[in-house]
Amino acid sequence: MLNITLPDGSRREFAGPATVAEVAAAIGPGLAKAAIAGKVDGRLVDTSHRIEADAALAIVTEKDADGLEIIRHSTAHLLAYAVKELFPDAQVTIGPVVDNGFYYDFAYKRPFTPEDLAAIERRMGELAARNEPVVRRVLPRDEAIAYFKGQGEHYKAEIIGSIPAGEDVSLYREGGFEDLCRGPHVPSTGRLKHFKLMKVAGAYWRGDQANEQLQRIYGTAWATKDELAAYLRMLEEAEKRDHRKLGRELDLFHLDEHSPGTVFWHPHGWVVWQEVEQYMRRVYRDNGYQEVKGPQIVDRVLWEKSGHWEKYRDAMFTTESEKREYALKPMNCPGHILIFKQGIKSYRDLPLRYGEFGNCHRNEPTGGLHGIMRVRAFTQDDGHIFCTEDHILPECVAYTALLQRVYKDFGFTDIIYKVATRPEARIGSDAIWDKAEHALMESLRASGCEFVISPGDGAFYGPKIEYTLKDAIGRQWQCGTMQVDFSMAERLGAEYVAEDSSRRHPVMLHRAIVGSLERFIGILIEQHAGALPAWLAPVQVVVACISEGQADYAADVAKALKKQGLRVVVDLRPEKITYKIREHSLQKVPYILVVGDKEKANGAVAVRARGNQDLGAMSQAAFMARLSEDIASKA
Repeated sequence: MLNITLPDGSRREFAGPATVAEVAAAIGPGLAKAAIAGKVDGRLVDTSHRIEADAALAIVTEKDADGLEIIRHSTAHLLAYAVKELFPDAQVTIGPVVDNGFYYDFAYKRPFTPEDLAAIERRMGELAARNEPVVRRVLPRDEAIAYFKGQGEHYKAEIIGSIPAGEDVSLYREGGFEDLCRGPHVPSTGRLKHFKLMKVAGAYWRGDQANEQLQRIYGTAWATKDELAAYLRMLEEAEKRDHRKLGRELDLFHLDEHSPGTVFWHPHGWVVWQEVEQYMRRVYRDNGYQEVKGPQIVDRVLWEKSGHWEKYRDAMFTTESEKREYALKPMNCPGHILIFKQGIKSYRDLPLRYGEFGNCHRNEPTGGLHGIMRVRAFTQDDGHIFCTEDHILPECVAYTALLQRVYKDFGFTDIIYKVATRPEARIGSDAIWDKAEHALMESLRASGCEFVISPGDGAFYGPKIEYTLKDAIGRQWQCGTMQVDFSMAERLGAEYVAEDSSRRHPVMLHRAIVGSLERFIGILIEQHAGALPAWLAPVQVVVACISEGQADYAADVAKALKKQGLRVVVDLRPEKITYKIREHSLQKVPYILVVGDKEKANGAVAVRARGNQDLGAMSQAAFMARLSEDIASKA
């Protein structure tokens, strides 16, 4: 007798072994039709998997996150199947699931064209319509190597060759195509209906630039037609919001091959930078942080003591002087500890909060660079709180509340909270980890935040909270963090005098709200589609005259606004006013003030707000009050 326990706690009995599909059919025909896979005692398996002993079983459908991942994985195989049918000489390599889709790498004698991509997608649809069963089989390692070599698939043979001798490997066949894979997969190709191929890119075999270059075809796949359509609409909107495109159009910054991975800020872009930095500087000042500044170049010895040399060496820029090896700092924490160590610190000094707009450098691969979102030189709003274990909870509660206020001011109200807990390889006692994890979770509960647990994703030195923003079109950006560190202060010999006169090592809380200022400004540009709120906009007001007869008045209006601390441009060009309005509207200026003879006579301005809103005529004082309210409220 076989006993199957279902997620609701109910049990089903079977006379003997049963497949996942048979259990689903016993529950009901609707579930049998919807079943994509099963989860047996927590392990994902195919619907054809045979359950031999009593087990807990969950039926996986397209509505589950696991089900969607299986659909995407199976669609990657469908892509490879279509490519082999259309281009038999192509060799298949690997094809994993990625965020929102999948890719597959191919070796082929010529580049794939957009026409090829369209043909491949059509063939995928034809193969899916055949509803061919996806069948698993297992072969001994050496037999599998011989099989793929015989098929001319030398990349697959090489992958299997890296598996220890004597092990078995699983293969999946659909129609005339068979692929190496652990699985699981959908029961048949007919379950794959809603997909689209997106682009072709270059990739190196096994990610190594020393290896041959392959062609990577990216695609997306979804459970329903509506989900696919919504995703494609989001991509279309994201393209309009692309910070690289808007950075050029709005003359904010540029990137240059003379210095890859660094940003050349133009005057308008630097205004935005300064607004963000000065805002965060006020946050430091108003919340008990002392601003500090550490050096850019530090001796290798410090990085070895801190542990960064071992873990980050390949990502560090190094230099040498007088037979000493130095590194550009990839992070700010060791420098803050050296500042903390100057002078004797007492328990009465704690918590001690340092903040820095720290310039960091990391040698990111060229292929991973992306506009100002992923760069080699960046500035963090980096803060470190030196405290006792008892301070962890109140400091985290205060920090979460502060972070929420900051994000709201920048236009973000939807935040996802995740607590990453202890990994297997870690330092510190279980009692300390219990206390730190409890403090992080309690701090979120005290802040009224729902959160998810990410088991084992903490750093080796302590757990952390990750704060992820959801933007205007639903994309997620992990920005803020609060990390508890039991290790680094001790490694670098930082101590304080406790109440009992003993010497103790402080707990170190690593925290950042915006993270990289470069990346955060890129996120802001995309969040607001370049139409930054008035308090952040590089130009807040344009004053434009209709004709030369109002030029002096327009200049006086602009001068008065500038005296109020506003960023103003006056447009006195002998162009048609419609041309001026259109040009400044394309620059996404919050307010355009038009002055003609009537406005000049009445000491007024005709106000046009961004989005082609005609607010009519108003006095200069009334307009100033309106704009001041916009800026003060961060509207």
